[in-house]
Amino acid sequence: MGKIDIATKQYMSHKNIIADAFNFYVYDGVQIIKPEKLQKIDTAEFMMPYGNDAKAAVQKIRDNLMIWESVTDGNAVYVVLGTENQDKIHYAMAVKNMLYDSLQYAKQVEEAKSSYRNKNKGAAIKLSSEEFLSGFRKEDKLMPVVTLVIYFGDKSWDGAKSVHDMFCVNDEQILKYVPDYKINLIEPIKVSDSEYEKFKTDLGSVLQFIKHQSDDDGRWIKGKRRFQNVEKEAVELINMITGANIAGNEKDEVVDVCRAWENSLKNAKDEGQREGRIAGQIEGKIEAYIDCNMTIPEIAKKVSKPEEYVREVVKKLSAVSQ
Repeated sequence: MGKIDIATKQYMSHKNIIADAFNFYVYDGVQIIKPEKLQKIDTAEFMMPYGNDAKAAVQKIRDNLMIWESVTDGNAVYVVLGTENQDKIHYAMAVKNMLYDSLQYAKQVEEAKSSYRNKNKGAAIKLSSEEFLSGFRKEDKLMPVVTLVIYFGDKSWDGAKSVHDMFCVNDEQILKYVPDYKINLIEPIKVSDSEYEKFKTDLGSVLQFIKHQSDDDGRWIKGKRRFQNVEKEAVELINMITGANIAGNEKDEVVDVCRAWENSLKNAKDEGQREGRIAGQIEGKIEAYIDCNMTIPEIAKKVSKPEEYVREVVKKLSAVSQ
């Protein structure tokens, strides 16, 4: 697992961040899912082998998994919320998520079966022959599983967004009998800047910065108060993913990303201008040495540059003089 994988998994493990992501995606930013109503659960799923050649069970580890307790009409309702964090496009994401969700449903059925077996020792619950066969009672219900992909990249997601998108056939008559599975995806580049205001945590700041990381200037960030107080963990994640060098006071818990980013752009511009001046001076020397009929090796030694560099400059100067 790479550094970015570990960092995004850690960042998305916070209850308030998970709640914010799902509130943005499912409820358009309305704060329906409360962090205090989330409970972390085991992220390990097991794929049981079948057939004569089956070997040991295969373990699959989700990035993050929580149970959300919601109260509807006085009754508690539970939903399993999972996230998969991607800094690169996964072209089989639909199959990967479908497997994870299916394993979670199978796990719920298996847990129900185990609980009845334990209770049957004391004859607490009687199962019909059909219920005994499946290990699941007629009135039993499963907890819905919702998996959300958080894409920490600035490119457009050009991979399949459903299982049907991955098939090699387009026969609608066949496909209507094949259940589809679509991925839920937050794609930074597809979220408008106004929509980012629906995030209530710095997850929105991280994703919006990723979207604009290749911009030539900092106009997009000016006037956005949310970037004036960004938590250090979010800033560290931004630096790791984008290669930015946003620094803050070590004693402060938050960082003014607006000021730091604008200063970074200004320093880069000043450095670029300085390097441009130096390059111009070197090219002037090379031109003078050419007029003195010096060879490329001799010129390279004079300006302390590789011969290939000198050749490129000579070619450039020749093109300008023609």
